[in-house]
Amino acid sequence: MSSPVYDGPLATRDVESGYASGASSEPGLPDVYFSKPHLKFLNSQLQKLEPQDILQWCITSLPGLYQTTAFGLTGLAALDMLSKLSGPIKLNVDLIFLDTLHHFDETLALVERVRRRYSGVNIHVYKPADCGTAEDFSTKHGERLWEKNEELYDYVAKVEPAQRAYSELQVKAVLTGRRRSQGGKRGDLDIIEVDEAGLTKVNPLANWSFRQVQDYIKTKNVPYNELLNNGYKSVGDWHSTQPIVEGEDERSGRWKGRAKTECGIHNPKSKYAQFLRQQELKRQEEELSQALQNVKVESEQRELWGDICS
Repeated sequence: MSSPVYDGPLATRDVESGYASGASSEPGLPDVYFSKPHLKFLNSQLQKLEPQDILQWCITSLPGLYQTTAFGLTGLAALDMLSKLSGPIKLNVDLIFLDTLHHFDETLALVERVRRRYSGVNIHVYKPADCGTAEDFSTKHGERLWEKNEELYDYVAKVEPAQRAYSELQVKAVLTGRRRSQGGKRGDLDIIEVDEAGLTKVNPLANWSFRQVQDYIKTKNVPYNELLNNGYKSVGDWHSTQPIVEGEDERSGRWKGRAKTECGIHNPKSKYAQFLRQQELKRQEEELSQALQNVKVESEQRELWGDICS
């Protein structure tokens, strides 16, 4: 008499080895997980590669990959590099653009030029909740919110739309345009980072200087923001961006004259970071609850299996 075949939850996992495959329906497998030693090792290796090689590694290794961009030079260079990657694995990485409703007209014009140049790439535009125009924003949040409550402005204009984008698009990893040579808190930037919510952030051009990026843009004839012809190097909202003078850090035109160098998205002390911390604690609690439930179910199934075989 042959042994009975059991095709319940235990069938997805080798009971003897305890392993689960990528094809398994086992809920306990994380999408991406890096231990601290693994992350340190990856950074030491990726540090030696050219941006194109890092991008190739990303599309090979990271599910749920998107590029977040405000269409600065670095993000445009990365977009162009992605469009030119060759080899057996080629993947269009969708863009996420946070339209704060306070961008320069030149920035919005650039978005349309990028759409035409890279027609195969999807651009997901996210705006502040329930707002389609700057007038809508002022009606909902008051005039010149950035002057009255800057953190709240960052949250409603950038942080909440980013969180909504990541949730709706099921984003697991993002490519950013941050570089060490931009100065400020970016001076010790790693190639790959993981934030408190488990989101993987990759900075493929972290090692490049502004001149290297600029040379790439010119050589490859990549469309760029016309404001860069007028003394700007880093372009954000019109109310917090100014041209810079020779010798200043390229991001010194952002929030000029103040200590601030990052918006809420990359500021670890922002409301966004606090939100991420809350989400991470919630995620950990849910994982613990699920793990305990899995242990209980597997224990019951082993008892059942033992009764069947005895």
